[in-house]
Amino acid sequence: MEHYLIVIEPSATGYAAFSPDVLGCVATGATVEQTLSEMRAALAFHFEGMAEGGESPPVPKGLEHYVRSGEHIADPGDLLTTIPADELLSALSAATHVA
Repeated sequence: MEHYLIVIEPSATGYAAFSPDVLGCVATGATVEQTLSEMRAALAFHFEGMAEGGESPPVPKGLEHYVRSGEHIADPGDLLTTIPADELLSALSAATHVA
């Protein structure tokens, strides 16, 4: 199963999250849980916009790719988690098939 990597960073007012697989899609929240929930919603909204524009969502690379590549994606103190791609894409499929 493919997963989108999510990086959650502490901020002055709580937390901020992004996915290195989905450039430009970010979320914030007061807690880690709220930030992750907001990130799920942001990704779903981002993918919905892409679908409306005729674009496909980016292919998730997953944590293993970033570990192997050595690409800098997180700083000490950042949290890493993943969201299953099929969870996001099935929600997108349901949203785009509702008329």
